Amino acid sequence: MSFINFAAREINCKIVYYGAGLGGKTTNLQVIFDKTADKQKGKMISLATESDRTLFFDFLPLDLGTVRGFKTRFHLYTVPGQVFYDASRKLILRGVDGVVFVADSQEERMDANLEALDNLEDNLKEHGYELAKIPYVLQLNKRDLPNVLPVEALKKELIKKGEPVFEAVAYNGTGVFETLKEVARQVLVELKKG
Repeated sequence: MSFINFAAREINCKIVYYGAGLGGKTTNLQVIFDKTADKQKGKMISLATESDRTLFFDFLPLDLGTVRGFKTRFHLYTVPGQVFYDASRKLILRGVDGVVFVADSQEERMDANLEALDNLEDNLKEHGYELAKIPYVLQLNKRDLPNVLPVEALKKELIKKGEPVFEAVAYNGTGVFETLKEVARQVLVELKKG
């Protein structure tokens, strides 16, 4: 899972933002990138093909401490939104340390959320991971819109393992860093175990 760079004394961790198309995955990464100090982050890279796009950047947080004397560097990825791009989604999940599922809170997007969640579980299994055993956070995004489902209704449909749930309005930063801090915390707990 994690990659250790002994020369730089860094542990590199991969966090993937997963979810249905237009749910807010890219917006989450853009907000994190924009609000992270320049000296703490790498470049935002967009891997674009004719038909899909993946965003990636890495950053070295100041306040998360070290694991056995190594700093932690987090690499954040988004997957293409549409399940149609399944090959890209599978590839991006390879070597994942933690997952944030970004759910679109709008009532008409529930089927897309469920399809993306099933797709996540299937793709994790293909890599030998179990959702129940990896760091995982559920973000309920777009809470500012008029046609959103109640939080309890979303939780009933989307919670998989009692994971932490954060309400968010990604474009203005609400809930974005809380979500990231929780998945990073879970990843660090796993690293310290072994």
